[in-house]
Amino acid sequence: MSAMSTISQPPGRPAPGRRRYAGRLGRVNHEPANRSFAWCAHAATALLAPFTHLHYLNQDRVPAAGPLIVVPNHICSLDPVIVGHYLAYSGRWPHFLARANLFEVRGLGTLLRALEQIPVTRGSISAADSLRTARERLDQGLAVIVYPEGTFTYDPDEWPMAGHTGAARLALETGAPVLPIGQWGANFIVPPRHKRPVHLLPATDVTVSAGPLVDLAGLGEGDHDRHAVFEATTRIMNAITAEVSRVRGLEPPAGRWHPGRRERVDVQAAVL
Repeated sequence: MSAMSTISQPPGRPAPGRRRYAGRLGRVNHEPANRSFAWCAHAATALLAPFTHLHYLNQDRVPAAGPLIVVPNHICSLDPVIVGHYLAYSGRWPHFLARANLFEVRGLGTLLRALEQIPVTRGSISAADSLRTARERLDQGLAVIVYPEGTFTYDPDEWPMAGHTGAARLALETGAPVLPIGQWGANFIVPPRHKRPVHLLPATDVTVSAGPLVDLAGLGEGDHDRHAVFEATTRIMNAITAEVSRVRGLEPPAGRWHPGRRERVDVQAAVL
């Protein structure tokens, strides 16, 4: 499929008579939201333009409406901007589960709250409140973005690593469809953990692709079944890895990196 710069209207989504938003965004996104979302989408376009050649693939796989759990791989601090931009120009507004300390940053916290993002305090009782808020967003028919890895991958070759169970629990409890996202390229602009120097110019190719919805059939409903949660997490991480493999044009390694063990383990054991 074509790069983002050539996309005008995701297939199968007839535009209503009156556009909600200005420019190309108005042609592809008809989901209601407050003005902060559209402002940020336009700002992200301007921010990314000098440093990236964006290739947005398989946008027709993004459901046009209804509750949606989006699960991307996590490769650097820039990739949430790109994932959010990809979703906005695929017709959906993103509601990220984001680290609570980001909401304490002056200015950024105000913006995140205006954008209805969801703070997460890891390893605390309030983490359950975050999932409750995520369920509320899904009940409203919105798209919620969960990074199953929880942080930038520790895999030495930057493949998706072991996943946490939050996205699986959310999916099993709500029945919302799960959309895997594979991305590659942002990690060469703003590398994670100083793996490489920051590279702004010349512009870098950045590819983002949505995979088929994750098949969670046969796992029942609710998050009380430990086996179902672990199996759902494995399927989610397998789907993300398959999409990353496509955008990288490489076969993934056998097994999956486990950050606690600091080695690749069988994918069935790569659940945190």
